[in-house]
Amino acid sequence: MIAPGLEPMEAKLVEALPDGPGWQFEPKWDGFRCLVFKQGGEVALQSKSGKPLARYFPEVAAGIAAMPVEQVVLDGELLIPVGDALSFEALQMRLHPAESRVRKLAAETPAQLMLFDCLWSPDAGELADKPLAERRTALERFHAAHGSPDLRLSPATEDPAAAQAWLDAAGAALDGVVAKRLDEPYRPGERAMLKIKRLRTADCVVGGFRYAAKKREVGSLLLGLYDDAGLLHHVGFTSAIPAADRPALTSKLEARIEPPGFTGDAPGGPSRWSTERSGEWQPLRSELVVEVRYDHVTGRRFRHGTGFLRWRPDKAPRQCTMEQLEGETRPALIESALARA
Repeated sequence: MIAPGLEPMEAKLVEALPDGPGWQFEPKWDGFRCLVFKQGGEVALQSKSGKPLARYFPEVAAGIAAMPVEQVVLDGELLIPVGDALSFEALQMRLHPAESRVRKLAAETPAQLMLFDCLWSPDAGELADKPLAERRTALERFHAAHGSPDLRLSPATEDPAAAQAWLDAAGAALDGVVAKRLDEPYRPGERAMLKIKRLRTADCVVGGFRYAAKKREVGSLLLGLYDDAGLLHHVGFTSAIPAADRPALTSKLEARIEPPGFTGDAPGGPSRWSTERSGEWQPLRSELVVEVRYDHVTGRRFRHGTGFLRWRPDKAPRQCTMEQLEGETRPALIESALARA
């Protein structure tokens, strides 16, 4: 019997869609991975790391519990639409110790569950050892019987041209594409899928830098973008600087040290991840522009570290504005974009 504790099947990052027949392609959703287990009246929602999620998403657990099925095991992604966008920040806010706060957020910004696999269905029984083609058929039957606006079915195609069109046409609505072998079983804990991410670029002002941990040499560049009021806000960092370039770059940066660096949101603010060293940074005159590659934006900031691409001496710092950041889009709009592709 499939029970909580099962590790989800994972994906490894590749640069391009795979060639040849036998692949199923699906959108890559930017949410919280969620395995769903229902046995009688008991419902468990499990994160990618194996931690329980039901207390943080009580509305999703209640919806699963209310289904007129004795047993089901599903794989999917938790998403929260806020306005016209999917909000990863709203998902993070759910991880709160106070139950009253969680229930308030659940009422104000209810989550959706986007389904993309079925490991046990009421009709077919256990499916984890079956090929994806059979699991997808069972998932579609299950969703046809029990789907709702908050329990959605992720689109899928076997056409690589259509999958490439998703990447090209969906814009900021899509984080990427996942490729799965149609003839393979579900492989818990293995990177048995492929993910092709849609990476974006932005030109940013270098508003400051941090020294490396163990030497007086640049460790990371602090990136800024201007808002409509002309304020320079800290939006992230890049530490992907070639080691051979760091000594000369350190001298170049030190010659430009001058406060304030950022005139809007600045680095080093309170955070549970902050350390004494992470709060120390050197402000710079707003003269240097760098092009970086990023994946996600949350709350007008790059969620992860960015990739260094090149210096942009041809770009004026004032041209580096927030308009470059691409936000996220509602699932319904994403599905519409995918249908048009």
